[in-house]
Amino acid sequence: MPFAAIYVPDFPVEALVRAEPELREHAVAVVEGAPPLVHVVAVNETAAQAGVEPGMTKLQAESMVDVRCLCGAGALARESIRQRSAEREAAAHAALLDCACGFSPRVEDAAADTVVLDVAGLERIFGPPAKLAHDITRRCSELGLEANVAVASNPDTAVLAARGFAGVTVIAEGREAERLGELSVAVLLAADWGSRVASSELQVASNDNSEIANRQSEILDTLERWGVRNLRALAALPEVAVTERLGQQGLRLQKLARGQARRPLVVAEPPLRFEEAAELEYPVDLMEPLAFLLNRMIEQLCARLAARALATNEIRLRLELESERNCGTVELRNCGIEDNAESNSAIPQFGNSTIHERTLRLPVPMLDAKVFLKLLQLDLQAHPPPAPVTKIWLQAEPAEPRRAQNGLFVPQAPEAEKLSVTLARMERVVGTSTVPSTALGAGSGRRSTAGGRSPGIGGQERRVGSPEILDTHRPDGFRMRKFVVPSTVDRRPSTTTQHSKSPPITALRVFRPPLAAVVTLRDGRPAQLASPDRPAMRGDVVWCAGPWRSSGEWWTEQVWSRAEWDVAVRNEEGVVLYRIFRDEIGDKWLVEGSYD
Repeated sequence: MPFAAIYVPDFPVEALVRAEPELREHAVAVVEGAPPLVHVVAVNETAAQAGVEPGMTKLQAESMVDVRCLCGAGALARESIRQRSAEREAAAHAALLDCACGFSPRVEDAAADTVVLDVAGLERIFGPPAKLAHDITRRCSELGLEANVAVASNPDTAVLAARGFAGVTVIAEGREAERLGELSVAVLLAADWGSRVASSELQVASNDNSEIANRQSEILDTLERWGVRNLRALAALPEVAVTERLGQQGLRLQKLARGQARRPLVVAEPPLRFEEAAELEYPVDLMEPLAFLLNRMIEQLCARLAARALATNEIRLRLELESERNCGTVELRNCGIEDNAESNSAIPQFGNSTIHERTLRLPVPMLDAKVFLKLLQLDLQAHPPPAPVTKIWLQAEPAEPRRAQNGLFVPQAPEAEKLSVTLARMERVVGTSTVPSTALGAGSGRRSTAGGRSPGIGGQERRVGSPEILDTHRPDGFRMRKFVVPSTVDRRPSTTTQHSKSPPITALRVFRPPLAAVVTLRDGRPAQLASPDRPAMRGDVVWCAGPWRSSGEWWTEQVWSRAEWDVAVRNEEGVVLYRIFRDEIGDKWLVEGSYD
């Protein structure tokens, strides 16, 4: 049963480089600790060549810059000494798990920088082990991680090969000891992996990893004194002697060196949580650099979702703003776009910092980074953060991708992604996305009736979205709801028989607002029609039907009552059908629309 191991060398550095790819060409050192005990915990290969090593203090690392005076690519600059970020490492680890889960459902979360996956039976899908390993490497690279991948007959041998050999390594069954023999014994004693494996298999009573690490360090010193420096020498030692001097852990290390360790895979179930975070070294007070950072985070989220064959229907953005006492009079400059005071009312306070939150609910599950960025830009332009941004969280809610089948004879509808961007642009033009419906009804009066809005509806009403017919007697009552693509739409074209049986459809083109009209009555029925708004709408009524009386909402101030007529008017162009009505509350005639 083959297994594959993915190992990310210099994981703290890779987590930073994943968020800032431009650092990959430079020497990078990661430090942690409280001053003055800040020390280097990880360096990339370029920094190691510059003389920086883990364990150095930050001052020593900075002195390397001063002594060498290196400032170009491949050199260690002061800007390349970064603080360790737990959030970025968590995001990188989640990306590593997403990559593994994209190939196999059986994945072991071995360490922060190491995952093991069961690849048995995957040859029919991904080809031979070598091709599978290259595919995994390429997928890791797409997620921003440069990893070593190894395939072997057991999990521990795969992990040792991934940690010891760069690039892709495939070890055939029966040749484990031969391939692992040239590795240093230090590979066996990697703290994270070694402690986890030892705790899970050897049932070590103590859960203190530091105690295990100290024990492993003692074993390494003992092997050094014996002159054992590689796995081939360790594998050649007599088992009894190793057990007498190093105990069960020494015997286990010898089995690992021989590639004979066997253990079941500890399968993990990574949560479907897609979140990226970026803590900024300097506050961002312009929309353009903020959009640049968001674009990078969105691309990472999309790559992770794609690795899991998922999409998203909701994006949540959290911005930590610089506190007022620090930012002073500085405000976010929105590239010429005016601030919207409404967004300030929903900003919660968390201690000394301010959080600005925005949520985008998409009409359908999408996976288009450009669309997400545009929607976020439009939303932030409508609701800009009131202070410079110091930290960014971006989270995507996973959802199954949308599956749609269009018919050959169905008219092509606009893409949901493009329509969402269009609606967001319209929202940006007309102002806020939601307004109290009671305010519209109370303040608009006759205009409310003319525009078809329904006064008295509680809650919020959007200005941009999809029209929804209201359950009311008002003829043109509707309200705007968030645009949502129906999940099940019958797109089947009607058959010829059904079409022949269905009555012809007459469309009414509604004038919004209705046009004022002057109607001359004869025996209580319309005889002549003229509209001061449209001079062409003038002539004798040659046919009419009605009246159809309706009224409603007499229990509110928005009471309405009308008497509708359908009339045929002869003018210079011929005969045109109109729908007119008399507003009995306002005592005037209006033209509601014309029939096609």
